[in-house]
Amino acid sequence: MQVSKRARRLVISVVAAVVAGFTMVVITQITPASAHGSVTDPPSRNYGCWDRWGDDHLNPNMAQTDPMCAQAWQANPNTMWNWNGLFRENVGGNHQAAVPDGQLCSGGRTQGGLYASLDAIGAWVAKPIPNNFTLTITDGARHGADYLLIYITKQGFDPTTQPLTWGSLELIQRTGSYPTTGLYQAQVNAGNRTGRHVIYTIWQASHLDQPYYLCSDVIFGGGSTPPVTTPPVTPPVTTPPVTPPVTTPPPGNGGCTATYSKTSEWTGGFGANVSVTAGSSAISGWTVRWTWANGQSITSSWNATVTSSGSAVTAANASYNGRLNAGQSTSFGFNGAWNGTNTAPTLSCTAS
Repeated sequence: MQVSKRARRLVISVVAAVVAGFTMVVITQITPASAHGSVTDPPSRNYGCWDRWGDDHLNPNMAQTDPMCAQAWQANPNTMWNWNGLFRENVGGNHQAAVPDGQLCSGGRTQGGLYASLDAIGAWVAKPIPNNFTLTITDGARHGADYLLIYITKQGFDPTTQPLTWGSLELIQRTGSYPTTGLYQAQVNAGNRTGRHVIYTIWQASHLDQPYYLCSDVIFGGGSTPPVTTPPVTPPVTTPPVTPPVTTPPPGNGGCTATYSKTSEWTGGFGANVSVTAGSSAISGWTVRWTWANGQSITSSWNATVTSSGSAVTAANASYNGRLNAGQSTSFGFNGAWNGTNTAPTLSCTAS
């Protein structure tokens, strides 16, 4: 029976971890119950090193072709072998207090500095991706996620010469929760960024107060083909799946309706989703409007073109989700800021 390359890597990873446990003086043990996974697309630094060199770690070419992974391997081989265990515990959502500037990629030198080499400044291997992309987390333990926080470095930041800090990041998206499927994906829009950047993902596991801190090096404005070793992504980036309405009232004759739902909320911020449903005849486009009553504002959005003028908000369909058949639905989402009372607005929907 032919064994896949991924299966061979998993076996080698387990055997090497056992051997290392007998030969190294200090090893941080990662139990199956606490080791989950990582961002596998675009790959985190720890997963990428294992994916590229897990079954070829004795190759001397690593130092020449992948020097950042080589220095991580020299610092502690378990940084690579335990690619799925970069987490802290009992942070209470206060991530910036728990993880200092310059230590973001190691989770604040968590687990006795096991992942400290991931903070090294240099030219980590970066994956070319489009500005609209799907971020994928693979979780072997299937413990779910309370939320994902997805940051991207600001334009002009150079991760090859500068340490990663909270001030160099912009929060792009906070997701809602995910069930225990073991595969958590988010559609992300990087805006007009170009060149080399770092995507910083905080994955808050559901079974414990256990956040993961994961750095992925990318180059925006390039490639769109996922690597062959990354778990397959079902929904294409530019054509989000259409789901049937859940809370939207039955559509009337023609036109469209829109329903607002808050997906998450935290101190000073929140996430929301709006479902748009066509009426009794097909439409070629839609526009949703509302007015904030309590000073809320939008900080980022996806799957729609959202503009604000004071408290008035207008959201127009994207190029790929405007055309809907009778009774068909699509949705868009956004993150926002609030202070005081975060009440739901009253929406209106106009079809074209």
